[in-house]
Amino acid sequence: MFAATVLTLYPEMFPGPLGASLAGRALGAGKWSLDAVNIRDFAIDRHRTVDDTPAGGGAGMVLRADVLAAAIDSVADGRPILAMTPRGKPLTQQRIREISAGPGAIVLCGRFEGFDERIFDGRNVEEVSIGDYILSGGEMGALVLLDACIRLLPGVMGAPSSGEDESFETGLLEYPHYTRPVEWEGRTIPEVLRSGDHAKIAAWRKTQAEIDTRLRRPDLWERHEGARVQPPSGARQKKDE
Repeated sequence: MFAATVLTLYPEMFPGPLGASLAGRALGAGKWSLDAVNIRDFAIDRHRTVDDTPAGGGAGMVLRADVLAAAIDSVADGRPILAMTPRGKPLTQQRIREISAGPGAIVLCGRFEGFDERIFDGRNVEEVSIGDYILSGGEMGALVLLDACIRLLPGVMGAPSSGEDESFETGLLEYPHYTRPVEWEGRTIPEVLRSGDHAKIAAWRKTQAEIDTRLRRPDLWERHEGARVQPPSGARQKKDE
């Protein structure tokens, strides 16, 4: 079973949205588990202090490495430890698939100015970002990460093929979708989708995915094109020999 542990100053934020819809039903069915642990419980003074002023001066407060380490050590069991921070590596669908295929994750939620840098090497913590913007804390990022993982667990989405054609799974954005009514406010479902010709439909969807990716996400398109023209490793080695 996929086991999620969230280290946070606000455990009352969980399960939050993860207690509803697909994730909530899967949680109730025992397909995954969730434990929210209060970082403040590992403070070492009577005031339950978890932060201190930045070394070198500056605004805000920084989460202490000793308190964070104690919280991590209380739950560490080989699962990846992921810290939600805008300084982290952007989260990708490939990384989500890797995490969801494992035993679970320990997610560390930051607040204030962030973490004492020493915690990352001291406890082998992977820094993860969900986008180039700032939130009040890492809890919302943790919800995003866990939701993305949970929906991929066996039996959560229903049909195993449900997620295969979605955006990012093939390196492209997903193709456009339509449903009844055939005509709405003068706008009609493309004829090819009503043709019943599965080969033509597949070709149309592939073309639309490529067009949308090229226009909307040139960064994804560039990576997709680079991967497509990259020669197989065996062929490259043979050429070098």
